[in-house]
Amino acid sequence: MVDLPAGLKDRLPAAWPGIALAISAAMLATAHAFERFGGYAPCLLCLQQREVYWVSGAVALVGIGLLRTRKAEALRPWLALLLAAIFLFGAGLAAYHAGVEWKWWPGPGACSGVGGSVSSLNLAGLLDGTLKVRPPACDTAAWRLLGLSMAGWNTLASLAWAGLGVLAWRWERKSA
Repeated sequence: MVDLPAGLKDRLPAAWPGIALAISAAMLATAHAFERFGGYAPCLLCLQQREVYWVSGAVALVGIGLLRTRKAEALRPWLALLLAAIFLFGAGLAAYHAGVEWKWWPGPGACSGVGGSVSSLNLAGLLDGTLKVRPPACDTAAWRLLGLSMAGWNTLASLAWAGLGVLAWRWERKSA
């Protein structure tokens, strides 16, 4: 069994909404950094995975506001469970995307494009409407690290976040 840091059981339930908000912001910032600075354009499934973090961040933010009232304190375990469920959904979506990349199952039909971009050479085609720019394909991993694509790493991270949410929920219920 893994030893937990002292006081984690006492602090995690109360801190979980703030932690979930920070996680969501960090994951979105990382995704946007890959796009902006790494040049990795997101496919349809990548964008859907980002939506999960937007939802979890919004739920966490609303939850933080609600928990500032005395009567809403009873909602804290359910907020933790809701955030865990959102992250678990995100893990499922990311696992689905990773499976599409590994060709274990087909991806959505709208996501089978071939990557393309606008350059000075085809600017005329863009201006006259003949250029067909397609988004990156969901079934092609942009890069892999230790054998896992971004979707694979997102699966593992989302599972970890869901696990933290479940721990916060369990420890909150036990202390109540």
